[in-house]
Amino acid sequence: MSSDDPLQATHATVDEIRHRVMAVAESLSLSFDRWDEQYVSGPSLYFIVLADVNFGAYADPLGANVWPVETCRVATNSIESFVTAARNVAFKRDGAIVITADGTIQEQMVRIRSPSAAEVERRDEIAYADWMGTKHLSAVEVSTRTGVLFAVTVSEENGRVSIFKNGQFNDYQRNEIGSPWRPTS
Repeated sequence: MSSDDPLQATHATVDEIRHRVMAVAESLSLSFDRWDEQYVSGPSLYFIVLADVNFGAYADPLGANVWPVETCRVATNSIESFVTAARNVAFKRDGAIVITADGTIQEQMVRIRSPSAAEVERRDEIAYADWMGTKHLSAVEVSTRTGVLFAVTVSEENGRVSIFKNGQFNDYQRNEIGSPWRPTS
């Protein structure tokens, strides 16, 4: 591929990817204005960022749930195309979106299997919270796996944006997101 090929992932840093994924998650949360309406679900996202593409040991394809690679193939190329694709997925699809450390977004969305007791040496060190639903529980658990750099979720119930790393998490309510002074790790 030539260096100006829009599908070619550049040498993105993990920090650059983390900031981009968090910005997209926060943008979707803030742009939805119906959180307080009964029987209305907001956008829901679940990103997993991996060191490489070897995640088959703990993930299964989630049917027809796919990321629109024709809109955005590389997370760090165009913020506008990333937000457009994420908005489409957030309201119409289910499953984890896999991004590799070079910023490439995998087309097939996946279901993450819970780790067995043998796969998690110190399960008691995983930080669970009462507010966590299935997606958040999956994210905190997958963040303990070798090769998983971090995971990010957007809650469809209230727009909370959470980042998970090594079995721990930071979560941000809608009134806390978008603040330039808050930590992002």
